[in-house]
Amino acid sequence: MSTSSPVLRLKKREERRLRSGHLWVYSNEVDVKATPLTTFEPGQQLRVESAQGKFLGQAYINPNTLITARLFSHQANIQLDAGLLKRRIEKALALRELAFDKPFYRLVYGESDFLPGLVVDRFADILSVQINTAGMDAITDDILNALQEVLKPASILLRNDSAARELEQLDCFVKTASGEVPEQVELEENGTRFIAPLASGQKTGWYYDHRQNRQRVMHYAKNKRVLDMFSYVGAWGVQALQAGASEVVCSDASTTFLEQAGDNAELNGHVDRFGALAGDAFDVLKALRDDGEKFDIVVLDPPAFIKRRKDFKEGAQAYQRINRLAMQIINDGGLLVSASCSHHMPAAQLLDEVRK
Repeated sequence: MSTSSPVLRLKKREERRLRSGHLWVYSNEVDVKATPLTTFEPGQQLRVESAQGKFLGQAYINPNTLITARLFSHQANIQLDAGLLKRRIEKALALRELAFDKPFYRLVYGESDFLPGLVVDRFADILSVQINTAGMDAITDDILNALQEVLKPASILLRNDSAARELEQLDCFVKTASGEVPEQVELEENGTRFIAPLASGQKTGWYYDHRQNRQRVMHYAKNKRVLDMFSYVGAWGVQALQAGASEVVCSDASTTFLEQAGDNAELNGHVDRFGALAGDAFDVLKALRDDGEKFDIVVLDPPAFIKRRKDFKEGAQAYQRINRLAMQIINDGGLLVSASCSHHMPAAQLLDEVRK
């Protein structure tokens, strides 16, 4: 990309976040008089400059969204193309192989791997790919070719059905990009085997981002009674069983996912210590409290309660309520594991809500 490529100019004093390492440009930070957003096409690559004309980074743009531009390089004259994709994926692969001894992990994690808008989960020789932005969507073929070249997978599934794509005004769909994709995949995490739904499961089929947190819970789980709320297919609970928990109860709104959690407990030889409760999480916790049930460890890993900034107050109260209910059924000396995947809920704020 030459220095004559399109330019996105920021307002005065709006470059400080980018200079400190942040990769997003918001629409209200753009000098629309100097560089009208209407002149850009979704997915177009460009230079981002300060109000003084100083280069800040290479990015791609979607003029129709609040997050208008996402940086993919701090070097000038770099293009997000097949060559850069291959180099970034190779670097991501090297990091994962340094951390994990088996090929089950999140291979590409968006901005963390300098590939904003791209998520790739690896299940041995099967890849689940989620492309969430117009900039990445525009180079889908290059992404698939780079993955083929670096990993030579047996099959690739495109899980392009996220809410993020709707915000980017992109079509939502799930389809096989290459090979034959099975309905379910087998994986291993922290010495525990699982079968996970791929095309019909949540997100990309698995939540690798909690892998090390689940390993930490395994350290405390021996001879403990554990409740795994919002359990999906039992990632937390079955690993607690693998670590020697005396009993694990998984709870989810989906009976289908609970059945799969039971299958995963059986897969590891622990079905005799596994139980399931289907229903709304708040109702389940209230019923357990009213019945006088107690657990040594309660895991709360709910879906996002705060999907939009304007929902913050109501969502924060929901986090308070769910954590309060969980605390009421924990034995003295027990443990609460509390998580949030709400982008608008910082970790420190979640801790405050738990304290309240």
